[in-house]
Order: sequence, then structure tokens, then C-alpha cells
Amino acid sequence: MDTQLLFWLAPAGSLIALIFAYYFFVTMMKSDPGSAKSQEIAGYVKEGAMSYLWSQYRVVGIFFVVAFAFFSFLAFVLKVQSPWTPLAFLTGGFFSGLSGYLGMITATNASNRTCAAAAKSLNQGLQVAFRSGAVMGFVVVGLGLLDISIWWKILTYVMELSETTFKDSIFAVHDYMEITTIMLTFGMGASSQALFARVGGGIFTKAADVGADLVGKTEAGIPEDDPRNPATIADNVGDNVGDVAGMGADLYESYCGSILATAALGAAAFSSGDLAQFQINSILLPMAIAGCGIVFSLIGIYFVSTDEDASQKELMGALSRGINVSSALTAIGAAVLTFYMLPEHIGILGSIITGLVCGIIIGWATEYYTSGDYPPTQEVAAQATTGPATVIIEGLATGMMSTGIPVVTVGLGIILAYGFANGFADPSMGLYGIGIAAVGMLSTLGITLATDAYGPIADNAGGNAEMSEMGPEVRKRTDALDSLGNTTAATGKGFAIGSAALTAMALLGAYIEELRHGLLRVAKYSGSQLDQYIFSGPDKAIPIAKATMADFMAYYNVTLMNPLVLVGVFLGAMLVFVFCAMTMKAVGRAAHSMVEEVRRQFKEIPGLLKGEKGVKADYASCVAISTKGAQREMIAPSLLAIISPVVVGLVLGVGGMIGMLVGGLACGFAVAIMMANAGGAWDNAKKYIEAGNMGGKGSDNHKATVVGDTVGDPFKDTSGPSLNILIKLMSMVAVVVAGLTVSYAPTIQFYFGFNPTEISFKEEFSKRLSAREVTLPSLTATPGTTKTSAIFEDPLMGTEDIILPNEDDAAASVQTPSIPEVKPGEVKPTQPDSKPADSTGSAFGGLEDEKPADKPADGGFSGGFDSIDEKPADKPADAGFSGGFDAVDEKPADKPADQPAATETPADVPADEPKTEPATTSESSGGFGGM
Repeated sequence: MDTQLLFWLAPAGSLIALIFAYYFFVTMMKSDPGSAKSQEIAGYVKEGAMSYLWSQYRVVGIFFVVAFAFFSFLAFVLKVQSPWTPLAFLTGGFFSGLSGYLGMITATNASNRTCAAAAKSLNQGLQVAFRSGAVMGFVVVGLGLLDISIWWKILTYVMELSETTFKDSIFAVHDYMEITTIMLTFGMGASSQALFARVGGGIFTKAADVGADLVGKTEAGIPEDDPRNPATIADNVGDNVGDVAGMGADLYESYCGSILATAALGAAAFSSGDLAQFQINSILLPMAIAGCGIVFSLIGIYFVSTDEDASQKELMGALSRGINVSSALTAIGAAVLTFYMLPEHIGILGSIITGLVCGIIIGWATEYYTSGDYPPTQEVAAQATTGPATVIIEGLATGMMSTGIPVVTVGLGIILAYGFANGFADPSMGLYGIGIAAVGMLSTLGITLATDAYGPIADNAGGNAEMSEMGPEVRKRTDALDSLGNTTAATGKGFAIGSAALTAMALLGAYIEELRHGLLRVAKYSGSQLDQYIFSGPDKAIPIAKATMADFMAYYNVTLMNPLVLVGVFLGAMLVFVFCAMTMKAVGRAAHSMVEEVRRQFKEIPGLLKGEKGVKADYASCVAISTKGAQREMIAPSLLAIISPVVVGLVLGVGGMIGMLVGGLACGFAVAIMMANAGGAWDNAKKYIEAGNMGGKGSDNHKATVVGDTVGDPFKDTSGPSLNILIKLMSMVAVVVAGLTVSYAPTIQFYFGFNPTEISFKEEFSKRLSAREVTLPSLTATPGTTKTSAIFEDPLMGTEDIILPNEDDAAASVQTPSIPEVKPGEVKPTQPDSKPADSTGSAFGGLEDEKPADKPADGGFSGGFDSIDEKPADKPADAGFSGGFDAVDEKPADKPADQPAATETPADVPADEPKTEPATTSESSGGFGGM
């Protein structure tokens, strides 16, 4: 069977996901909606949630219009990126926003129905809430994989037409490496939408939550979710916009990013030699695994059920059973696919399983540190006996301690995934292994996101039961579901952070491939021969298309001894803390407005605090305050995350950019784990006391944990989760603007006096090339010959077919010409007129012998390099070649151009036909000219 047929597992899986998402939604809508009071409260929440969502989309829409114009300018004016990038950017953002909208509709309709189902039995309440969460899970994976599948078919079709219809079009696509790097850029749209959803939703929900808790619980002494509290509805709205739309957009970005980064890494790793036969398979494997994961996630959902009066451990066990079944089936399916698609690289299966296991371990670790059934959270609650200060201290310590297992797990996972894929022998394969491990971790996202989206649905159901004054048995069941939801939300955040770390690592590897395509684009439009090479030293040139990761690291001097790299690392770490500070201060400012509004209503609405019949709070004003605050406050941190990589890349170059990405990833991962788990421990310590332990609700111990929970709210629901997107978005922005960075960063750095290695190596190599001390290796091999041929299209030279030495010989790069020894006091002899038999001579320009005195002098290097040919004092110098580093010598019109001995004359060009060259210079593009 043709392995390309396995591609259809991806679109088939996406359609199955969307069909079942619709089925679960219809089933939920047909279930009992509950009492009129319950439906009224749910209506308030739905109205507020949709109002916020549309307000957010208006702000995000403005950003997308501006960003689309900017990317179009880069693509069509500066020509530093593919013209497909602006379109891909829009589709990524559109599908991410659509998944959030559909998830929000489902969650806001499910809360009252979960409440009504819980009135019948605990299992029925669990089934309605969990399958409603599954709608969000399957919408995310269905739309994500559908978007990937559509782009794959479009670009492969364009590649087929690029040899005919699109041959001379800027939209032409020439190989699978170019296809995968173009597809990767649509993740920028998903990342941008995810950041606005996470930051805006987090600010909204925590402004409402903090305001409701501080005034309602602490000052007024009324219970949580009491209808007398004006901020209660805003608090319930916030649960949906933060943990449904926000989490969905976050994991949509990770899901698509991991698949696309792995495809790009596979296209590069399997691009040459014996591996080339498996290139298409390596690209399709992550898509096929994702398609299978959808089917197995569906099977796992039907394993989730529980008994009446189940404990928290038993409820969590029911959800874990579904995830474990899906993971086991996915591992088996991945084994079959790997054996079939990459039979000679079965070690990649180890990388896939490593990702699956890492996800499970991170979930277990998060549950241990945040669940009230385990010592860490119980110890936080125990500190309440001495007041809120010790609760906060213990919670911070718990969060810091909780980073150990996830960080070690991801670290070992990276090493194992890298090693299983034979990365220690071939680094490109190792990076592919890391990428496929991220795909493995996220392959069961359909069910893992269902468990996370279940949390806010259960939380809203508990609030609905409280406000609609349902019986104690119903409240007991909804409280059990709510407590489970707090744990699943915490484990979901841990899973999201772990997957973000692996995805960001894969994107870091994919960034190298984007650099390659950026440099190739510069070479295409600059017209300079040397722009088709990178230089790992002053005497070694490597064709860009053949360069390895080590070559790029040497070219850009990406070492810890490079101060630009170190500065980038520090900046990346700093951005994490500045971003967290900005989001937490935003919550504080928005919460202040909410507190003032709640106090005003308690003071100005007679009978509200006493709960007199017929007196209602003004819920809409609180929703409006949170909405306005979120829209206003989310802009600055979002722009920081988007603009910083662009500025760092242009000023510090590729080395500084990679340093920033590494610093941001290492620091952001640990801080995100700490903040999410500390917040979860504070939250569940409060729930632990509310369950009747240590004095129960209303006690001094309870009030102390309420303060801890209030501190933890922005930790776990705003800053911590937003860091997932920060570390991925910085990588994604770096990928998208890679062409801009390689084009203009060297020029900017040169003016700052940094003297980047990509310029200094190129200058020195150009001088040595002119002096015949080095030669250029080949770009392509001519079939059927032992020589290699490079075809250059140069605005001054025309099209030349140049025969170069065998690639193995050329790889040495340095060839020292035979020059007589010069003794002290003697004059250095001039070069003989005849050239060595293997000289590239006129093929590269600037290498010809001196001209007779009665002939015009050739042009020297433009942009600051002197010509190697001395000019007679009484003759004007011809214009030199600009836009590159190689001078071109013009032949007298009545003489044929000299040819190196090894050059074969094309059959359709007479051997004695002279070259004709324009007299004017050609300006360079891409930022290298004038250096």
C-alpha cells in the first residue's frame, strides 16, 4: 500500500472528531435543563461569556489585520518570507478562535444540565459534564488536524504545478522542506489567538474571583456562589473564558505546533542519502499518529464511569482509566504505523512512547502536589492554624518543590527521545525524535482536554446548585464533581505546561530549518554567488542546502562564549518574570475595580446583603467591569511577547535569538509549573477545610486559606498558564521572522559594532577566494559525471554552468596555490598567466589575471572591499559587483572569456562567444549589501 494513503488518517480522524463532538453536543442539549431558576442563572452566565468573547475577538481582529499587513509587507515587498505565510497566519488564528467559540457555547449550556443530572445520580452528573468537556477536546483536535490536512493538500498540489503553471510565480513551492516550513508558520496565528485568550481570559476570571472572594467571603461573610454577591456571575463566566476558551486555544497551539514542527524536522532529517526515500513518510507519520489518537481517545471516553458515593480517588481513577486506555491503544497504533512507515528507524517508536509516558507522569505529579488527598496540600491547610501568612509560605514552598518531578521528567524525556531516534549519531534525527515525542504526548489530547474542560463545567454546576438553592444531596454531589474538577484543572495545566516545553523544544529545532529557507530566499534575490553558502570558518564554505545544524551554529557563533548568546539567555529569563509581573498587576488593577463595584452595590442597593425577597444584584455591571479590564490589560503583555523576539533577533542576531528562546524555555517552564501547582495547592487546601476538616466553612482556619486561595488565583489561572504560550509564541515568532532576521540583523549588528561572524567569515573567505587560496564547493551534482556542477544566475555574469572539483575534495575547501617562496628583502613574484587545471577561474569572478595596461580596469568589490586587480592611474575603474562579496572581471569585447581547464562548454553556446555584461552595478538585497 502506498504510504501516502496513510495521510488520509489525518483528515479522516479530524472529521470523526468533529462528528462525535457534534453528537456529544446534541446529546447534552437533549438532557434535562433543570429548574427555571437553574436555567435563569445559566442564562446570565452564557450571556456574560458570549459578550466577553465577542469583545475579545474584536480586539484580536484588529491585531490580526495589522499583523496580516506586516507579514504581507515582509513577503511581497521585502521578500524575506513566503507569500503563503500571511494566509497561513490567518487560518491558524481563525480555527483557534472557532474552537474556543464552540467550546464556550457547549460549556455554558452544560452547567445547568450537569446540575440536573447530579440530582439523579453522581455518575449521571459525571457523564454529562465529562462528555460536554469532550466536545471542547474533539473540536480542538478536529479543527487543528483539518487545518493541517487542508494546507498539506494545497501546498503539495502547488508543488506539482510549480514546474509548469507556477514556474515563474512567487507562489511556487519546490520541495517538501519548503512545504513544511510554510505550514509551520500558520502556528503563529494559533499562538497569537491563544495568548490573547489565555491572558485576557485569565485577567477576566481572576478579577471577578478575587473581587467576589475578598468582599463576599472575607468582608461580608457570605458563602461562595451566593446570589447576593454581585460578582458571582462574573466569577462563573470567568471559569469558562479562562479554562475553556483559554485552555482550548493553548492546547490547540501545542497540538498543531508539535505536528508541524515535527513534520519540518522530518523533512530536513530525511532529505538526503539513504534517508531520502523515507522523507514523505517522516512528514506524514505525526499526522497519522494524531489521526489514530483521535479514534483511541473516543474509545477511552467510554471507559469513564463511576459508582454512586465514589470517593475523590475513585472519581479521579475513572478519568485516569479513560486516559490510560487511550494512551495504551495509541502506543500500539504508533508501533504499527512506525513499523510500516519507517521500518529502518524503529527507534522512533521509543520516542513516541517516551512522550506518552512523560504526559502521564506529569499528570500524576501534578495530582500529588495539588489534590487534597495527598500530604502536600494537607500540609498547606495545616498551616492555617497560624494565619494566612504561613499558608502563603507553605504554598510557595509546595509550588517550588513540585517543579522537581516535571522538570526531571521532561529532561529525561528529551534525552531519551533524542537517543531513541539516533540523535547522538545524527542530531537532525534526534530533533525529529523530540518532536515526535511531543506528538506522542499530545496524541490523546481529545480525552485529556476533555478532563480539563470538565473542571469549569463542574465548577459552574456547583455554583448553579448553590444559587438555585437545590437540596443538600445535590450539592454534595456537585461539590464532589467540583472538587474533582479542581484536580483535573490542575493536572490539565501541568499537562499543558509539559507539552508546551516539548513543543517549544521542537520549534527551536525547526527554527534552524527556517533559517535555511530564509538564507536561500536572500540568495535568490541578492544575485550573489557567495550568498548561496554559509561559512563555518574563514576558509570553509558550505552550500546552504547541505549545511548541518553544527554548520549553522558555527556560522552564527552560537556558543556560550558569545556574549550575544548569553545576553539572549538573560533576556529570555527576564521576559518570563516581567510577563508574569505585568499579568499579575493587571489582575490586581482589574480586581480593585471589581471590589469597589461590589462594595458599592452592597451599600447602595437596599436589602441586597440581607437577601430580601425580590432584591437582585446588578450582575451585568460586574461582567462589564471584568470585560473592560481584561481587554485593556491584555494588550501590553501580549505585545511584549510578540515584539520582543523581533527586536532581539534584529539587534542580537540569530545567536541572541536562540539564547533568548533557550532562556525563556528553561525559566518559563519551571516558573509555570511552580505557579500552577502553588495555586492549585492553595485552592484545594481551602476545599479541604470546606469539606469539614479543621473547623470547616466560616472558621478562622477557613478564612486563612481563603486568603491563600486569593493569592493563588492569578498564579494558577492567569500568569502560570500564560507562560505556556509565552515560551511557544516566542519560538513561533522567531520561526516566522527568520527571513527578516537573517536578512537585516547582520547589517544592524555591524552598525552597532558587533562584527557578526556571518559577515567576518564571509569577508575573509571572499578575500581568500580572490587570492585563490580557497575554492567553493559544489551546490549540486551533475548526473553521470565525477565532477560536480553549480548553476548560478547572476545579474552581471548571466547563467554559468561551472564545473567544480569532486564534492569530497571540495569539502576541504582550502587549496593553497603553488607560490614561490619569498625570502626577506625580495619582491613577491606575480602569478603566472596560466591557471591550475582545477581552478574555478572566471567562474566566480574576481579571480582573473591582471589585465594589460591598455585595457579598462575591472571593477572591485563594492560595499567596502577593494578590488584585487590594480588599476592604471590614468584609467577609470569599472563599476564593481554590488550585492555580494565577489568581484567580477570584465573581458575585452574582442577576446573570449578565459575558461578553466576543467570547464565543459555547453553544447548550445559557441566556445569563442564572449560574455556580455551590463555596465551598471546591481544592488544587493537581503541586508548583506554594503557590509
